[in-house]
Amino acid sequence: MSRCAQPSSCPFYPPGAPFFEGYSQGESLHRGQDVQIACRSRGGNPPAQLTWYRNGVAVTSPQRTSGRLSENIYKFTASEEDNGANLVCEAKNLLSISPLRAEVNLTVLYAPKDVYLSGANQAKVGDTVELSCVTAPSNPPARISWSLNGRPLTNSTFKTTSSSGGGWVSSSNISLTIDSQSRTFIAVCHALNTELTQNVVGSHTVNVLYAPSPPLLTGYNDGDILISGSILKLQCSSAGGNPPPTLQWYKNDKRLNAPSKLVDSKISSELSLLVNASDNNAIYKCEVQNAAIDIPLFATKTLGVHFPPETVKISVVPKNLVPGIRAKLICDSSSSNPPAKISWWKDGIPVEGLNLANRPGLWGGSVSTLEMYVNITQDLDGIIYTCQSHNEVLQRSVHETISLDILYPPKFETAQSTSFVGVEDAPFHVELVASGNPMSISYTWTKDGLPISSNSLSGQRLISDGPRLNISRLSRNDAGVYVCEALNSQGTALREIQIDVEYAPTITSVSEGRSFVAGEPAVLACHIQARPLEAAHVRWVRDGYDLSTRTMSSFENGTALLQIASVERSDIGNFTCIVDNQRGAPAAQNVLLVVQTSPEIDHTPAFTRYAARLGVRAQLVCRALASPQPSFIWRRHGKDLKMQRRNKFKSVERQVDVLNYESALLIENTSADDYGQYECVVRNALGQASTTLEFSKPTRPDAPLQLRVGNVSDTGVELNWLPGFDGGMQTYFRLRLKQQGEDKYKYVDAKPGNLNVSLDGLKPGATYYFSVMAANEAGGSKFMPDIKLTLSKGSQPHSAEYTEKDELPNVMIIGITSAAMVLLVLNAALVAWFVIRRQNKSQSEAEPSNDDVYSKDDSQSVYKLPITALQADVQKKAAASTYLVENVDIIQSTSYPPKYQESSMCTPPYPLCNPDFTRTLPNPKRHSQRNSATGLIEGMPMRSKDDHMLISNGLYIPSPSPASSLVIKGSYISSPSPAPPADGSYFNMSDKYMSYPPVTY
Repeated sequence: MSRCAQPSSCPFYPPGAPFFEGYSQGESLHRGQDVQIACRSRGGNPPAQLTWYRNGVAVTSPQRTSGRLSENIYKFTASEEDNGANLVCEAKNLLSISPLRAEVNLTVLYAPKDVYLSGANQAKVGDTVELSCVTAPSNPPARISWSLNGRPLTNSTFKTTSSSGGGWVSSSNISLTIDSQSRTFIAVCHALNTELTQNVVGSHTVNVLYAPSPPLLTGYNDGDILISGSILKLQCSSAGGNPPPTLQWYKNDKRLNAPSKLVDSKISSELSLLVNASDNNAIYKCEVQNAAIDIPLFATKTLGVHFPPETVKISVVPKNLVPGIRAKLICDSSSSNPPAKISWWKDGIPVEGLNLANRPGLWGGSVSTLEMYVNITQDLDGIIYTCQSHNEVLQRSVHETISLDILYPPKFETAQSTSFVGVEDAPFHVELVASGNPMSISYTWTKDGLPISSNSLSGQRLISDGPRLNISRLSRNDAGVYVCEALNSQGTALREIQIDVEYAPTITSVSEGRSFVAGEPAVLACHIQARPLEAAHVRWVRDGYDLSTRTMSSFENGTALLQIASVERSDIGNFTCIVDNQRGAPAAQNVLLVVQTSPEIDHTPAFTRYAARLGVRAQLVCRALASPQPSFIWRRHGKDLKMQRRNKFKSVERQVDVLNYESALLIENTSADDYGQYECVVRNALGQASTTLEFSKPTRPDAPLQLRVGNVSDTGVELNWLPGFDGGMQTYFRLRLKQQGEDKYKYVDAKPGNLNVSLDGLKPGATYYFSVMAANEAGGSKFMPDIKLTLSKGSQPHSAEYTEKDELPNVMIIGITSAAMVLLVLNAALVAWFVIRRQNKSQSEAEPSNDDVYSKDDSQSVYKLPITALQADVQKKAAASTYLVENVDIIQSTSYPPKYQESSMCTPPYPLCNPDFTRTLPNPKRHSQRNSATGLIEGMPMRSKDDHMLISNGLYIPSPSPASSLVIKGSYISSPSPAPPADGSYFNMSDKYMSYPPVTY
């Protein structure tokens, strides 16, 4: 046959029949043997596809082809499942009509994996025991043999059966007769496969059963008497027995737990008892048992115990006790052996009982009963009766007490007070406690027949809370009689109490309206309401007045009298009636003593200097002290002013108080001619007085008259002052301060209308300098001399002193003063020059009708000059202008009061000032009189927004602008104390600069 160079060019033909190599039919394999069986086929184009099947199921196995030979090797490990397995190999290709097959059946030899024995595990002597031994499947069948305790047995049966899973199962039975030679029989089954030389062994144990010996119970002898509370130990033991027996204790058939131990085939147990009453006649049993006996073996002991009674019970008949009945008390004692003796006691004293009886009780003891009778009264409530039960043999006893609960209506204690005193406006509490049975007592409070609310949420002052009466804030109207009613199920009780209210004094009225003639006696009266009120509670005082020699005081029916035998002019004034009864704040009221006297006019600046703008209504007030009432006459230039309804002048008079009277001169439509001096004449029956009042156009205010220290703390101070002349306009005040050693002042503005400032956040123990100045639209005053104040620190008190001394060095003070004098002289020369120039110019021009152009005759007047003329001269003479601007001020707009900044100088975190009093001085831009249409100040050109105000030596200096109005102010010299910086700023509380006056756009 010729061979093809390439299989694809050869003709196609089927493969040859498959055949096996590596195993042949009938060959034996051993379990666990690794087996390789090759299936091969020769020829075939294309090469044959070989497929393995095990028991009809295809098996995956790799195939290879080499030349004309195709091969597929099936690899596996032989197991008992492979015994009898059918292996088939099929070969086919594309030309095969049906596959070619080769098959073989496997033979696997294996020994049984185990043997299984069954039969009884225990038996009694003489019993016959059947044992069985069965092997697991094997091939070929295993042979079975027996041995008993090492000795072979021959009386066994044997059989072999096929297994459904393959292989053979061998089984064998044997019969054993149990004798007493051994406690345990061990039977061994041997399964031997001769062809494989493997022997599998199994064993079975049979225990021989036999009974233990009867138990022995010791530790107690019959007839002995035990004492309750003693300890008893019972022992029980038993020997022998297979299997070892168990031991169990019982008390009256109730199982007890006690440990047992087994030593050398002997079991024993000890039971420890704390003897009690329940052990009397109790049967204790020890019981042993094992599998060899059906009925346990046991031993018993019956105990005898003496025990005392444990409890005593007292019962009362009837249950509810009320006065007037006869009650029976019954005492029952619990079981006791021997019987107990019962006795009754009242508050520790023995009393006789009746009807003592004994009857059988628990645990073989006796129960004893004893009665007694009591006649019930209210006094017996709470009385204690005791019943005692005593075992005389054991000398032990037990007792029980009962407190008689006698029902009776409420009863208030007679020792309780019925009169109470409280203080007005203070809380007041009173409590009335009633005793009664039952103790559930309800209380009702009434006053004048009206009930007092018990609702604490009602918000009323008077609240009843059970036995308590609570008044949150006592009033004098609360005084009176109160009734408290106590109620329980047995009845009611009433108790009346009196409440008196003490209250702080009030002065209802004083004598006033009467004047006394000099030399006559005078009596001042002070009418008082207070409780308590005595003469010792009232006193009269007057500063700088000798009351002890000039007056005599008395007290009668709530009225305090102060008598002066012969009054004088010097007696005029207030006498203070002070009442203090230590029940609250003292009451004080002034009583004015009026002695008829000629008029005395008040000459203080507030009543001697006045100012007002042109065209407004002006008011001049003349005040005088006089009695009887005086009349007022107004004069000018030596002539009385005509007071007519439609005239230029009007006067209005009023009485300020008992001694002081005022007359107000009203000047309508003030003109320049109205300025000048006015005379006020005051007359009465005893004489007359006169004074001159100065009336002028508005000017800058005077400096405050006095700066005073108010409240002082470690870190704060309150300062107040007396104002001077206000210049005819609303006045504002600025406070300055600095700490000793600092160079710069800090400034705080007072709230408009206030004459005080509170400062916080100061340094404890530090020394500060304070001063104050006044300002209005026309300008500002100089600062007052500084006050030096050292704050307190801890226990160190504060100290203050008024000083004119400036903190600047003396050399600097002298230099500043000299410079100021030079400037004053130069200023006077410049003023004269400007006045002459103005007069010359005015000769050719008509006099302008402007209310703000004042006469220059008044030294207090403020002069307003055309700004253009002043600036022209300033540009020519720079040196002269330097001196000029140091003595000029701004005429502010008359539209006041100004708007104040609320927080510009007191913003956190600067705690030094009180925001309520911190403001800035008026802003000329914000408060100038502007035309709403043009935005221009009336009578002036429009001011630039960048026109800021400068300050030098305490004076306002405007920046060069045609909108600025300048005034000559030669009479004003700044305070020697350091002025605000000349860069247009004041210091605020954070030591930073802030534009002054503040400008907003």
